Amino acid sequence: MIDITYLYCGKESISVPHRYGRELDKIKLGEAEGYKVAETASDRKPIVVWNITRTCNMKCLHCYSDSDNKKYEGELSTDEAKVVIDNLAEFKVPALLFSGGEPLMRHDIFELAKYARNLGIRTVLSTNGSLITSQIAARIKETGFIYVGISLDGIGETHDRFRGMDGAFEKTLNGFENCIAVGQKTGLRLTLTRHTYKELDEIFALIEEKGIRRVCFYHLVPSGRGKDIEALSNEETRDALDLILQKARDFVQRGVDCEILTVDSHCDGPYVYLKLLEQNDPRAEWVYRLLEWNGGGLHSSGSGISSIDHKGNVHPDQFWRHYTIGNIREENFSQLWTKTEHLLTKLRERKKYIKGRCAMCRFLDLCGGGFRVRAESMTNDTWETDTNCYLTENEIRR
Repeated sequence: MIDITYLYCGKESISVPHRYGRELDKIKLGEAEGYKVAETASDRKPIVVWNITRTCNMKCLHCYSDSDNKKYEGELSTDEAKVVIDNLAEFKVPALLFSGGEPLMRHDIFELAKYARNLGIRTVLSTNGSLITSQIAARIKETGFIYVGISLDGIGETHDRFRGMDGAFEKTLNGFENCIAVGQKTGLRLTLTRHTYKELDEIFALIEEKGIRRVCFYHLVPSGRGKDIEALSNEETRDALDLILQKARDFVQRGVDCEILTVDSHCDGPYVYLKLLEQNDPRAEWVYRLLEWNGGGLHSSGSGISSIDHKGNVHPDQFWRHYTIGNIREENFSQLWTKTEHLLTKLRERKKYIKGRCAMCRFLDLCGGGFRVRAESMTNDTWETDTNCYLTENEIRR
């Protein structure tokens, strides 16, 4: 994740210690629990994205898990899931993100989340929001989720089309409103595509109108059904980033309380740095050092983030579903994550293997060579250029 609000605008969030290796200037008691400053980014334990079920009440066009509204065989039982949680707590993962499918369609989701919280794990819920009634919102808050990320992909019919459900937009908005009404920290998640980026102005207006405190803009990863979605061109991606930067600064200047981040394209970091240089911002070199500490992709997939699917298979991240490290029914997560394994080892030493345009880039230590699973999907070579990079040849030249 690239913290636009912090890097570009200078406004701190509670996630700064984990992402950029420094304490906040002011930490409210208890808020930074679990986000101790690591000596290096590679020392961080992985955030675990757990696709706790594949079943979903929607059929989204860009779903990386190719989910549908049906029962899938092989899901972990409640008791098996608790054994996993015990090991994650012992391994001291910084956060556990319950995803799907739609996690709220799993009958024991609140039992599992509460079990994790009681063991000291920070829990996050990733949902389409359509099932969050006022009663469910109250249960989410009571269970102790530190954050709820609700996916929204456009306004009105655009969202409905992406979600494969008439009326999805209104149901999702109700989910936001119900979470906010009970004081649950809730954010918006949007995937940037040819269709959604045209509605960014309206999306930002909605964020401000509804009092949404966090928004993550995801760059498309061609995985699952997402392979059939038309991605932005490099020029459109730059336009989208320019608008996001502009809106983030406007929010900060006007006192709108909203944390803005981008996800799954580490070149956004160098782009922010270049923008600050262009504006003669004295923070530019400080931001460069923060990005260098973070390392972008150097410490992401297979290192700072991991994934468990509904059957208990462990992957380098949620988009590497075609590559399995092992299964937690056979070995603990901590054993799988720390063993010498072919792809994991290469991902953690990726600078030895990255080639093409990424290998020649002067920002390699900041970006880390981008998103390797995207490079593999688009070029059939895990170590080739990440095609989502929109920086120009002049910008990347050493």
